Amino acid sequence: MRVVVVGATGNVGTSLLEALAGEAAVQEIVAVARRPLPRAYPRTTFTQADITSSELAPIFRGADAVVHLAWLIQPGRDESVTYAVNVIGSERVFAAAAEARVPALVYASSVGAYSPGPKDRLVDESWPTDGIRSSFYSRHKAAVERRLDQLERERPELRIVRLRPGLIFKREAATEVRRLFAGPLLPGPLLRPQLIPIVPDLPRLRFQAVHSLDVGDAYRRAVVSDARGPFNIAADPILDPDELASIFSARKLRLPVPAVRAAAAATYAMRLQPTEPGWLDMGLGVPLMDSARARRELGWEPTRSSREALVELVAGMREGADLDTPPLARGTTGPARVKELITGVGARQ
Repeated sequence: MRVVVVGATGNVGTSLLEALAGEAAVQEIVAVARRPLPRAYPRTTFTQADITSSELAPIFRGADAVVHLAWLIQPGRDESVTYAVNVIGSERVFAAAAEARVPALVYASSVGAYSPGPKDRLVDESWPTDGIRSSFYSRHKAAVERRLDQLERERPELRIVRLRPGLIFKREAATEVRRLFAGPLLPGPLLRPQLIPIVPDLPRLRFQAVHSLDVGDAYRRAVVSDARGPFNIAADPILDPDELASIFSARKLRLPVPAVRAAAAATYAMRLQPTEPGWLDMGLGVPLMDSARARRELGWEPTRSSREALVELVAGMREGADLDTPPLARGTTGPARVKELITGVGARQ
């Protein structure tokens, strides 16, 4: 097989390249990204391209599968930029895959595509994917799901797979996660269990996570299988205030959601942190997912718990862990995180 990975240098992309390196059915991997891939992966060649402007069909021709992972989380302050990449760029990837007559397209959807749902039970992949309206990330994920619905109707011969993972963590993504969601003012050394005295106890604060390497394995399985359709991807346990308090040896502090949202909005407006309040709305709004279909049809099983994935990420943030690819490397922040401050908290790197 020849597999093209679009957005190969990020958190999930690097994990997928590792997973494909051990897959005997894959003979050739083409890693596509805006910026060069500085490290070598077995049987992998790099192609520099931008999904908003580059000719993609020539890159895709001859591929047995295209995996589309490219996505922008920042700049959250300029939705025209994120929309151009996330929605218009995805449309260009899908059109190029159809033009190149690629047999399989595997797309990185998300729990964020789901409409508001329950926190007291698990939902399967039939739950509506209309997103959370106050979150640009969720709106974009929902919009791309609609584009895929249309593509499935127009190109029934194209095998389309959508993976919908929960939060995706690994140690090597720590620098990127901190930059995207916490900003330069969070002191890494404070991220120690004994220095985190409280965790917020919010109604509906129940979410799912999964280790990035396990997500990479799920993509590998989707590529080499004959599966179609959506798959929820999440590990146990569900992360809630009780679990978080246990992880950080902290006590729970009950807080009203409006006050927390107002604080998030104020600190975002003052550029003290890069996470706009729609992320809180999405986290509290989306349902809990049932991953039984992935286990049953892909044979996927997480090798790490959600707790282990979160602990690993927090340790990485404390230590300043990174990986030498452009989105994950410390060079995206600069010495003492000065690049984040110069370009504006929450800017595209």
